[in-house]
Amino acid sequence: MRKLLVILTFAMIGSMGASMAQTKNITLEDIWTKGTFRAKGVYGIRSMADGEHYCTMTRTGIAKYSYAKGEKVADVCLFNSPEMGKKAKPLPPIESYEFSADEQKILLSSGFEPLYRHSGVSDYYIYDVQAKTFTKISNNGKQRLSTLSPDGTKVAFVRDNNLYWMDLATLEEHAITTDGKVNEIINGTTDWVYEEEFAITKGFEWSPDSKKIAYMRFDESKVKEYNMQMWGALYPEDYKFKYPKAGEDNSKVEMWIYNLEQGNAARCLVTDKTWEYIPRFQWTNNANVLAVMRMNRLQNTMQILSVNAQSLSNTLLYAEQCDTYVDVPDTWKFITVGKGKKAKEQMLITSEKDGYRHIYLYDMQGNLVKQVTTGDFEVCEVVGVDVANQKFYFTSRELGPINKGLFVIGFDGKGKHSLNDISVIGNMQLGTYDATFSNGCKYYIRTWSDANHAPVYTLHNAKGKKIKVLEDNEALNNKMKEYGTKNKTFGTFTTTKGTELNYYTIKPSNFKESKHYPVLIYVYGGPGNQQVNNSYGYSDYYWYHMLAEKGYVIFCFDGRGTGGRGADFKKQTYKNLGRMECEDAIEAARWLGQQSWVDKERIGIWGWSFGGYLSTLSILKGDDVFKTAIAVAPVMNWRYYDNIYTERFLALPQDNAKGYDDNSPLNFAERLKGNYLLIHGTGDDNVHFQNSAEMVEKLENAGKQFEFRIYPNKNHSIYDNTGRTRLNLYQLMTDFILRKL
Repeated sequence: MRKLLVILTFAMIGSMGASMAQTKNITLEDIWTKGTFRAKGVYGIRSMADGEHYCTMTRTGIAKYSYAKGEKVADVCLFNSPEMGKKAKPLPPIESYEFSADEQKILLSSGFEPLYRHSGVSDYYIYDVQAKTFTKISNNGKQRLSTLSPDGTKVAFVRDNNLYWMDLATLEEHAITTDGKVNEIINGTTDWVYEEEFAITKGFEWSPDSKKIAYMRFDESKVKEYNMQMWGALYPEDYKFKYPKAGEDNSKVEMWIYNLEQGNAARCLVTDKTWEYIPRFQWTNNANVLAVMRMNRLQNTMQILSVNAQSLSNTLLYAEQCDTYVDVPDTWKFITVGKGKKAKEQMLITSEKDGYRHIYLYDMQGNLVKQVTTGDFEVCEVVGVDVANQKFYFTSRELGPINKGLFVIGFDGKGKHSLNDISVIGNMQLGTYDATFSNGCKYYIRTWSDANHAPVYTLHNAKGKKIKVLEDNEALNNKMKEYGTKNKTFGTFTTTKGTELNYYTIKPSNFKESKHYPVLIYVYGGPGNQQVNNSYGYSDYYWYHMLAEKGYVIFCFDGRGTGGRGADFKKQTYKNLGRMECEDAIEAARWLGQQSWVDKERIGIWGWSFGGYLSTLSILKGDDVFKTAIAVAPVMNWRYYDNIYTERFLALPQDNAKGYDDNSPLNFAERLKGNYLLIHGTGDDNVHFQNSAEMVEKLENAGKQFEFRIYPNKNHSIYDNTGRTRLNLYQLMTDFILRKL
């Protein structure tokens, strides 16, 4: 790892020379309202069924391209063409699309209205490719999660907490459930905490034969409500939603299977005290077999069950246990292995049970067939499965934890090789790679970026040969040189306890070793999170360069508990969130204070969410090393946060009170010596305003002076579509840094 980091650092030092030609200064308006540094991309990539063509989406329509040449073949759909305008009213802006299996119909969504951070309602339209007509699928209110059936003749969706299906030939709605009620019963989608912590919003799935729908039913009637006042009217409105905090009751979750031909539904699984959660489910390749994942409350035991859709009986397909916690798999799917009469269905799953996240294959009786990848590195994601040639395409941290490379390997674990570019110094070109594969994996569209280069989109064949550069963002890269923003470098430092930690720095373009600079540390922390990545950033990347040109050094590190370095490194903070992370932040500040170019009396720290928690704890516990801290939307006591996240890493509060309280910033308010800015949105449904309100009270009672800014009605992101709120926020933080650091 050290060798890779050294190579990378020298490569980036070379690019620093180019940055000396800086002629322009970055403004906050450049970042947040003007779009000066907005990167170009290739959006809405969808492979066509033939595997020889792909589609992309622009503001005006959906275009079809040839994989073989990367050239446009046709416009599949124009959202507001003159021809369409004669038949219907102009469409509002289209936000996403999905093809039917025969590619003769396209499901389009528009008018998205957010509900929580990751979900919302939309209007949906069906576009008939041959007739060139648009049809709104329902006039009975906006829907959620509208999804075409595999045969393309039907669509299912959620509205008002109930699940429906519709025959596209007649546009007749059929209610699958009728008992949906806000803050009580949810059908076909998930509650707040599942959406936030299990990253699952879609709570239904079509069977492969389009004859059945498996769906989740949440009974959240016993979950306690959280109340937020929404400001703006003469009398502010109360917004109440179900939010299970650590140690509190969860929703009762059931799995049901609905038979369209019979018009009835049957329950096949339900959560209980032993099995608290159902974080994933999907149909296997067999239309009569549903696979359901379940976990216990502490999330240290996970099972996958094979459920017979007719008898509703289930058998154990997979099980995993851990002394700490089991992560929900990043990749979990069913594939065909072998050819002809020897072809068998197997389960592909990623697990870190050998200490690092790797790819495994199991047969449908639950027997291990093969651990496909091995080694002291993390697999990130399986991005392509070539059934015909029995190959997996995957991304991993094999080139070092700060890089992500693209590789291919056989189902049998043999023949692994790289699909990364070769650099001029004879090594793999480092950075971050990703890929989107064609149906059948004959082609792929690859993206690459590093810390100082905007994304490059290239089209390749399966052997890795480059067919065409689709977008190189060269204009933006040249602009970055003009503004002096190509000097982000990487390195490692070793703590007094012997732990080597990765970091990056951004220094002024006229940096001199003999000068003493103030340092602003950015920190996030948190189990599995990574901030020190060799990839292109946007907003904070340019803000940091703006601060560097004002004379500050920016420093970011990944402490103990962060990701990319295996399970042991990540899980060492179990049951004690905050202690090691804060120790490492203080160690980082002390290490910086020993560098000849650092003004050790002017070291600050800032963070958002978990990072806000950590920056607050650090200035309190590290009151002798930090002059200034900024905390945005911080957790102040893990008892106030949701149970799935918090109990995964801290267990139940009644069983681990010290883990919850010993590193709560609320207990160290009297230690504040430096400058402290606390920021929170009152409409934050994730990290509640309650956290900051209580911290304010603790600081006031301790007789401490500090600065506090609230953003009325703004959520955890403190953002609006105009960019004005973010502009205001960064103006606030910039001014505070200039005054207090």
